[in-house]
Amino acid sequence: MTVPLPATDPAAARAHFRAGLSVPSSGWAPGCTQANLVVLPREWAYDMLLFGQRNPQPVPLLDVTDAGSSRTALAPDADLRTDLPRYRVWRDGELADEPTDVTDLWGPDLVAFLIGCSFSFETALLDAGVPVRNIEQGCNVSMYRTDRECRPAGRLSGPLVVSMRPVPGHLVATAVQVTGRMPQVHGAPVHVGAPAGLGIADLARPDFGDPVELADGDVPVFWACGVTPQAALMASRPPFAITHAPGHMFVTDVPDAVYRQP
Repeated sequence: MTVPLPATDPAAARAHFRAGLSVPSSGWAPGCTQANLVVLPREWAYDMLLFGQRNPQPVPLLDVTDAGSSRTALAPDADLRTDLPRYRVWRDGELADEPTDVTDLWGPDLVAFLIGCSFSFETALLDAGVPVRNIEQGCNVSMYRTDRECRPAGRLSGPLVVSMRPVPGHLVATAVQVTGRMPQVHGAPVHVGAPAGLGIADLARPDFGDPVELADGDVPVFWACGVTPQAALMASRPPFAITHAPGHMFVTDVPDAVYRQP
């Protein structure tokens, strides 16, 4: 199958994904906010809401649906059951499946959480002259578990997960300033430089996503990542959950500028 070029319109991007295209969403609908997805039974919804409130950098909540609803104010015509490029299904904290459609799994007690994503600041980085290596290399971003624990919330606990983007050394300050103005999509980096400072042993072996190559003069820069709740699901083992597959985000209709502070 010939993979289409990334759509510039969010509705067109979602239409491709609804039709079964499964590719990382970085670079799709540039300028539109992308979101992580976590779906849990209503019995676990308060714990997830509290987990986001207590850990706002890795889990910045953009929207929470009513129980049973597959609609979000972030894209009123979209369907959260079909419009992501790939999902993950979790049972008792174990990955059970990675489908492209979860309509048959969506029940009346499920609550969906839409969480800010660092893909949303990639356009701002590019506009500021900061290269985004994962887009250049046509691959998913690198994501790693760290040795930093999130603040627990009810039954949910787990480690901070970070995404890594190589940034030319002379542009690191620019990258920090640009992303720091977007706290609802993870904000400024949590760490710059040696990965050992986060307990990461080998950049070439990410826990999620793809290894992204550093160019000469690049420095690894790490941002809090919306895959953090998936690490919490693995640690806390709720009976059932649905998430996005890492890097395969929900493309919203909301312009990135809405979440950009002056």
